[in-house]
Amino acid sequence: MTQLKFADSISRLGTESAFTVLAKANELAANGKDIINLGIGQPDFRTPDHIVKAGIKALEDGHHGYTPANGIPELREAVANDLERRHQTSVNPNNIIVVPGGKPTMFFAVLLFGEKGAEIMYPNPGFPIYESVINYTGATPVPIALKEEKGFAFDAEAVLSQITKKTRLIIINSPANPTGGVTPKSEVDKLVAGLKYYPNVAILSDEIYSQMLYNGRKHVSLLQYPEIRDRLIVLDGWSKTYAMTGWRMGYAVWPDQMVDQVTRLCINDHSCVNAAAQYAGLAALMGPKEPVLKMVSEFDMRRKVIVSALNELKGVSCIDSAGAFYAFPNISGTGLSSSQAQDLFLDQAGVATIAGTSFGTFGEGYLRFSYANSKENILRAIERIDKILT
Repeated sequence: MTQLKFADSISRLGTESAFTVLAKANELAANGKDIINLGIGQPDFRTPDHIVKAGIKALEDGHHGYTPANGIPELREAVANDLERRHQTSVNPNNIIVVPGGKPTMFFAVLLFGEKGAEIMYPNPGFPIYESVINYTGATPVPIALKEEKGFAFDAEAVLSQITKKTRLIIINSPANPTGGVTPKSEVDKLVAGLKYYPNVAILSDEIYSQMLYNGRKHVSLLQYPEIRDRLIVLDGWSKTYAMTGWRMGYAVWPDQMVDQVTRLCINDHSCVNAAAQYAGLAALMGPKEPVLKMVSEFDMRRKVIVSALNELKGVSCIDSAGAFYAFPNISGTGLSSSQAQDLFLDQAGVATIAGTSFGTFGEGYLRFSYANSKENILRAIERIDKILT
């Protein structure tokens, strides 16, 4: 067979282990093993009916062609209105770029700033694509350590102390994947105040879980800080909030000086987002909010169930999940590494989880459990794990 030489940059590109675990879980299930999947991070609800019907109607109405690279105007207007309603701050629709999911925004932001000699800071443990794309560009990834004792929120002073002359971009994520951590406003205030001394550093705020918070917590969007808006990128979308992961719908708010560059990246990469999906996204923003509130309420109930159950397991402790739909228990008391626990629980208990190290080196000693599954399945899964650990 011909041996082809690939570009060196491809060897630096990582992956998202949740999909690897999902593939293995599906293979085991296909071979007759009863699998409970608490690994994959997607809502287990159907997309609300009014959104589905809007997508179907768009196809029936003939929306089969290309759209503007940044998204149809009425959708960008609806996004701006939604952000103003939720965050009490105005956003120009011309600064909104609709993309197929959340990852393109991450990729484009890192491509804008990542190159050999540059440093990009990212949360660790954090969504694995951050570090993967930073490595791909040749930039140096600088981890922002998220610690259990701080509720997996970032420490503003620690973040600011890591900034150097080479720092080009800082990525933050709250509510966070994989930890469920939420950074309090006091820390966000400190970070923004300190950033005035580093005017050449851009910020990517991943706020995809912004509508999934618990115990009365309120989301703190970086859009609410006008002093950094000229270098701020805010990522959000439809996948988690509206149970639309398969529709591939995301967006970001970009500052004026980045809009043209990112639009060119869109044209080179994917031309535009699926036309019918955009009309479905419009219906999601313009339609009733009750389906979202119902889903979040259900997640809240499951959150309480899984955190309580995990804390009953031998060698396991779990702090409260403040947002998103993830629990991130400390399993160091079991004597197992994260990868050992992941494999053991899947192979012997039929429970899919994700090793904490899939989200960075600081994830060792932890597992990610997604509670985007039924209460009954969550309890069955914990019961199976309990039998292995006792």
